[in-house]
Amino acid sequence: MARIVLLCQNPALTDWLATLFAVHAPHLNVLRPDDVQAPLAEVAVCWFPPPGSLGRLPRLRLVHSIGSGIDHLAQDDSRDAAVPVCRVVDPDHSLGMSEYVHWGVLHFHRGFDQVIVGHPAQHWQRPVQRKAEDFRVGVMGLGAIGTPVALRLAAAGYDVRGWARTAREIDGVTTFSGPDSRREFLDALDVLINLLPLTPATHGVLCDEVFQCMAKGSALINCGRGQHLNLNDLRQALAGGQLRGALLDVFEQEPLPADSLLWHTPGVWVTPHMASAASDLCIARQVADNVLRLARGLELNNRVNPELGY
Repeated sequence: MARIVLLCQNPALTDWLATLFAVHAPHLNVLRPDDVQAPLAEVAVCWFPPPGSLGRLPRLRLVHSIGSGIDHLAQDDSRDAAVPVCRVVDPDHSLGMSEYVHWGVLHFHRGFDQVIVGHPAQHWQRPVQRKAEDFRVGVMGLGAIGTPVALRLAAAGYDVRGWARTAREIDGVTTFSGPDSRREFLDALDVLINLLPLTPATHGVLCDEVFQCMAKGSALINCGRGQHLNLNDLRQALAGGQLRGALLDVFEQEPLPADSLLWHTPGVWVTPHMASAASDLCIARQVADNVLRLARGLELNNRVNPELGY
């Protein structure tokens, strides 16, 4: 059986993964980075691997993310680009994301953000209540996660638009595709939800150009990746009133550092990458299955296309 090393910058996460595999896949030969046999590992199971850690594995044959994204691997540029990368795809992931996003839309639609901010001053003012059908919601990214999110919001009565790189058709959702239609998609949105994959084309996509197309006093929900967001543009849009708020669940560095300005930026709501996550059992099974496939020379599941980044 192949040796598997756990590579995470957060020691608590390493402990959690070690317990996860001990419970759900005890047959795997799982090593911590300080184990004497760790440099002989053929498989690296990662979440934000320490810089240089992948380059110290001369026998590496597979890099496996424990989440659906792989952008965190950029923390370590020592990885051999020829080594295949796989990710975990939980079929229940879309449910958790849909719940989180629906809550986030309600947070801004019903004015809970305004009510909470008024608490310290004992400010009693009822927000104006708008019908869901008069509240314009945009979903960027209409893949396996974005489509169920858009459908849930449409079923709740919202005026939902969706945008993707390629054309899609979704019942109850007005869809747009390609860069030429993005401005029309964004026009006068009350809330923009980002669920795009991180690629060179989407890096920094949440910027002033996007914010200025949205309605005055609109809001942003980012569940894609931290690198999608231009932080300076966000702060300026909030300070100038173009955006009234931003619900952020993903960050370029995680955990979000204690000295990050985001913790204290008015209008920003920080959640600890909790929108949705694969279950322990799903992670263990999918990693274990790919380890077996690697040993048998079979096609790997959920292998990432390096050109697309997902």
